[in-house]
Amino acid sequence: MTDHIFVGTDTEDVKQNLLLKMANRHGLIAGATGTGKTVTLQILTEGFSKAGVPVFAADVKGDLSGISQAGSEKHKLHEKLLSRARKIGLIENDYEGMLQKGYGYAAMPTLFWDLYGKQGHPVRTTISEMGPTLLARLMELNETQEGILTIAFELADDEGMFLLDLKDLRALLNFLSDNKAEISREYGNVTSQSVAAIQRSLLRLERAGAEQFFGEPALKLDDLMRVDENGKGVVSILAADQLINSPALYSTFLLWLLSELFEELPEVGNPDKPKMVFFFDEAHLLFDDAPKALIDKIEQVARLIRSKGVSVFFVTQNPMDIPDSVLGQLGNRIQHALRAYTPKEQRAVRAAASSFRENPAFETEEVITDLGVGEALVSLLDEDGVPGIVGRTLIRPPASRLGPATRAERKAIIADSPVGEVYDKSIDRESAYEVLAEKAEAMEKAAAKTEADAQKARDKAARKQTKSRRSSRRKTKTVSDHILYEIKLVGRQLMRRESRRLIRGILGGFMRK
Repeated sequence: MTDHIFVGTDTEDVKQNLLLKMANRHGLIAGATGTGKTVTLQILTEGFSKAGVPVFAADVKGDLSGISQAGSEKHKLHEKLLSRARKIGLIENDYEGMLQKGYGYAAMPTLFWDLYGKQGHPVRTTISEMGPTLLARLMELNETQEGILTIAFELADDEGMFLLDLKDLRALLNFLSDNKAEISREYGNVTSQSVAAIQRSLLRLERAGAEQFFGEPALKLDDLMRVDENGKGVVSILAADQLINSPALYSTFLLWLLSELFEELPEVGNPDKPKMVFFFDEAHLLFDDAPKALIDKIEQVARLIRSKGVSVFFVTQNPMDIPDSVLGQLGNRIQHALRAYTPKEQRAVRAAASSFRENPAFETEEVITDLGVGEALVSLLDEDGVPGIVGRTLIRPPASRLGPATRAERKAIIADSPVGEVYDKSIDRESAYEVLAEKAEAMEKAAAKTEADAQKARDKAARKQTKSRRSSRRKTKTVSDHILYEIKLVGRQLMRRESRRLIRGILGGFMRK
C-alpha cells in the first residue's frame, strides 16, 4: 500500500505528495470562491479513503456528495479530466492504458449524515454531552448567563437527572426559576431575568432546527471510523447546505465532534497514517466572534489531537480567517488563487505568500493572484517534518464524480447503509423532563393534601364555633322564659286576689239590700 497521496505536479515537474505519516500535522486548503478548493478536498478524501483512512467532511454546497459515485466517460468534463491526468503524468497518452497507469474512475464507500435527517442519517448528541461551554456559545449567552447554565448542569448531575434534549433543559430552567432562592444559597446567584434570557435563546435555537440535533440515539464515534470490506476508509459526508444557514449551529457541532475525538480516542503517538481525517469547510465560521478562551481551546485541540492520530484540514477562503495561533499548527498547505482588489485583500495575499517556503523560480505573492482554476501553490511536509519548497501545482483530477450525487443515488446509499437501523428512529427515555414533571406532580399533590387538611381544620373550627353560639342562645332563652313565667304567675295571683275582692264586694251589696 502506498505511503502517500499524489496531489499534483508542479511547473518544475516535481510530484507533490502528501505523506500519510505527516498528515496528522494538519493542513490548510484556502482560496477564493470558484478556484477549485472543493475538488482539492475531494481528491485528498479519495486518497485517504484508498489508504484505509476514514474521513469526515462537511458538504456545504452539495458537490462533495459526488464522491459516492464513480466518474463517467459521459461526463461533460471527461476529456478535460483526461487531459489534466496526462499533463501531470498520471496516465500515458493512450486512453486504453488509463486503468493501468494510476487513474481510473471509482466511487468511495460513503455514509450520508444530516442534522435535520433529510439528506442522510440523523446526527444527534445529548445536552449533557455538548456541555455548558459549547452550548453557551451556540446560544450566544453572556458570561452571567453561561454561569447560570453551568449551575443548571451541576444541579442535574447532583440530582442524577439526564439532560438529553431541549425539553429537558427547558424543564430544568423552569425549575431553577421556581426555586431560585434555595438554589442560589447552595450553587450561587440565580436571577429570574437571566433565566428568562436563556429561555429566549433556547427558543431561537429551536427555531434554527436544533431540536432535531439534541436527543438519542447519540452519534457514536466508531460509526465515523469505519473501514469497508475492501480495506477502504468510509467517507462520512455531512449535508451542510441547509445547516450552513445556521452558522453557530454548524460551527459548534463540528467543534463538538472534534472535541469528542480528542477526549475519547487513545494516544497513538506518530502513526504511519492517520486514524481519521477531519475536513472543516467554511472554517472561518468557527472563529467568528469566538472569545479568546474558545480560540485557546481550539488551538489546544489542534496541537494535541494529532497524537490521537486525527488529522484536521481547515478549508476557508482566506488564511487570515484563521487565528495565527491555530494557523501555526497547520503544516501541509494548499493555496488556490486569491483576489487582491482592496487594500485588505492585498494584505491577505502578502500574508499568504509569506507563510510559504520561498521558491526562487517565481514570486509567490504575484503567482497567488495569477493561479487558474484547479491550480494551487502547494507546500507539504517532507520526511523530517520540514515544509517543502512551494510549487505552482496542477491538482490531479478526481476519480469519483465531479458534481453532486442525484437524489435517487443518495437515497439508495442511505437505504443500504449499515447504520440506518441504529440512527433513523429517535428514542425518548426518562430524563430530566420526566423526573421534574413527576416531582412537580408530587408537589402539587402534597400541596393539595395540605390545603385539604387545612380546609378540614377550618371547617371543624367553624362547626365548633357555630355549636357554641347555638348553646349560648338556648341558655339565654331559658332564663327569659323563667322570668316571663314568674311574671305571668304573679300576674295570675294578683288577678285572682282582685277578682275575689270584687265578688265579695258585689255579694255584700246584695245582702245589705
